[in-house]
Amino acid sequence: MRILQLPHVRAVVTDVLALLAFVVVGLLNHHGGVTGVDFARDAVPIVGCWLLAAGTFDLYRRPTPRALLETWLVGVGAGVVIRTLLVWHAETDDAVFLGVALCFTLLFVVAARTAVSFVPAYTPPA
Repeated sequence: MRILQLPHVRAVVTDVLALLAFVVVGLLNHHGGVTGVDFARDAVPIVGCWLLAAGTFDLYRRPTPRALLETWLVGVGAGVVIRTLLVWHAETDDAVFLGVALCFTLLFVVAARTAVSFVPAYTPPA
C-alpha cells in the first residue's frame, strides 16, 4: 500500500495534521468556532493516544495495514474516552460520537496519507 510507504517523519506529521484537521472540522461543525481550550481538550487526547498507540503497534517503524488499523482503533478509541472524561459527562450520544470519530479520523488519515504519497520527497540540490 502506497500510504504505508511514507518516510517516518512524513507519516507522523501527516497523521497528526489529519487528526488536527478532524478536530477543527468537528469544532466548527458543532460549536461554530474554535477556541484554544476546546481545541486542546479535543486534540490532545486524540493525538496523544494516537501517537502512544502508534508506538505500541510500531506503525512508523514497521508500517502494515494491521498496525494502522490497530493504531486507529485503540488510539482514537482511547482518545475519545479521555475526551469524554475531560468534558465530564457520559451520555448516550457518546457512543455515536465514538462511531463518528472512528469513521472520520480513518477517512482523514487515509485521505491525508494518500495525498502526501503523491508529493515527491524533497531532495536538496547537490
